[in-house]
Amino acid sequence: MREHEVRPQRGSRKLRRRVGRGTSQGQGKTAGRGTKGQLARTGPGLPGWFEGGQTPLHMRVPKLRGFKNRFRRTFVAVNVAQLGNYAADGKVSPETLAAKGLVGKDARIKVLGDGVIGERLEVHAHSVSATARKKIEGAGGSIVIIGA
Repeated sequence: MREHEVRPQRGSRKLRRRVGRGTSQGQGKTAGRGTKGQLARTGPGLPGWFEGGQTPLHMRVPKLRGFKNRFRRTFVAVNVAQLGNYAADGKVSPETLAAKGLVGKDARIKVLGDGVIGERLEVHAHSVSATARKKIEGAGGSIVIIGA
């Protein structure tokens, strides 16, 4: 036996369905399309998203409301209680916070007033809440607003 004489196992390869080639084939006459109607006719048929007259999904789903502000400024919240852990020579800035891994290098910082502050710090931040300002200045520290 040679390579060109090798044949596939009997029954392992199916012949393709030849529709509309006589009734004895089993797929003659209507060729598996049923009788009459839009789907029995020639041409491209219906689009894949057509749901048979039922209200389509894209019309049943509610519309997206509102808008996204392209100019929104996001802040990373840092509480007063955390400031002492990330101070370098009595100073806290976005650079010192980024160096210690608390925030990313381009993060905008907002200091919030949760917790107590025990030491005098010079805080550099983009924004500070009223409670945080009161606590920092009450401890003898100062606040420098970046970009103001």
